[in-house]
Amino acid sequence: MEMATVWEWVGYAASIVVAYSLMMSDIKKLRWWNLVGAALFVAYGLAISAYPVALVNGFIVFIDAYYLVKIYQHEASQV
Repeated sequence: MEMATVWEWVGYAASIVVAYSLMMSDIKKLRWWNLVGAALFVAYGLAISAYPVALVNGFIVFIDAYYLVKIYQHEASQV
């Protein structure tokens, strides 16, 4: 399989994962799935030199990670 084709499939997988994340009612699951999808989009964007795609999704990874840390810290303080 050609590398271009592999990266196309990574882009499709990223789209599916992000769409799946938006169907979550649990915010933790939504953040985790969205983080994975955005990370895949970062890899995809860098691989095909689509730097705006990589940049925006890198920011989304950061946002998801930030809120996941806040969620887990809040849960830990509740114990």
